[in-house]
Amino acid sequence: MTLATRNAAFGYLLMAPSVLFFVILIAYPLGQTLVISLYHMSTLTRTGEFIGAANYTALLQSGEFWNAFGNTLIWTVGCLALQLGLGVAFALILHGKLFLRPIARALVLFPYLLSTVVAVLVWQWLFNDLYGYLNYLAEEYGVVDGPINWLGQSPNAMISVIVVAAWKQFPFVTIAVLARLQGIPKALYDAAKIDGANAWSRFWDITVPQLKPVLAMVIILRTIWDFKEFDLIFMMTGGGPRSSTETLPLLVYKEVFPKLSMGSGAAIAMIMLAIMLVFFWIYAGQYDREESARTR
Repeated sequence: MTLATRNAAFGYLLMAPSVLFFVILIAYPLGQTLVISLYHMSTLTRTGEFIGAANYTALLQSGEFWNAFGNTLIWTVGCLALQLGLGVAFALILHGKLFLRPIARALVLFPYLLSTVVAVLVWQWLFNDLYGYLNYLAEEYGVVDGPINWLGQSPNAMISVIVVAAWKQFPFVTIAVLARLQGIPKALYDAAKIDGANAWSRFWDITVPQLKPVLAMVIILRTIWDFKEFDLIFMMTGGGPRSSTETLPLLVYKEVFPKLSMGSGAAIAMIMLAIMLVFFWIYAGQYDREESARTR
């Protein structure tokens, strides 16, 4: 056996555990999900007849599916917009000359580190229409005449869960943006000041262009993560009221467990996978462009 052959064999041996884990944890479950989506299968018996693409056809003709798809888009766009706004704003504040800045940075991370269950319980208490603190403040200062049903009425429920999700996830955006802000050369701002640029011009001509690459990556990643969010919405509203906050992940759960329609749930999951693969393709392209720019 030649040296090249031994090196190649050793390389394959090193790759074998990763390939094995990929097959067991990713490839096999995906393959099983695809197969199940082609069957009319019960969740309890795991048996059923082959029906081909009938599950997909039924979903595309279902008003419930399109309602969940629309809610998913509203949820994703709303969460993304609030997270970006809060994240960039706090990053700019923390990057400035702030009193007790290290403590402030630690406090900003608190929502991101907090357990989702704990966060939901706290916000459900705040949103409670009988004894919630938000209603108390709103009535105390004359903003409203009576209590607001935050989680039991549409569109209040969707707005409420979007606010909670944005509050919990915006520190991720803050961390990413703050790291990039600290990497911007100070000489660029000094040169702009010498040229007579004011603070607004320096922000738009220096800060924003420098933040564009990291913001692009953050937008793609947060879109993928928000699109498949399940636990926060499920614990906050369960998809209600009247399916006004029911997103595609919740619809998968509803099909597989309450309705015991495993094939239909698998079909929804595969449609979600196809949509997220598009986002992943965009993310991979953006990552490659960033790597090429660094190596030039």
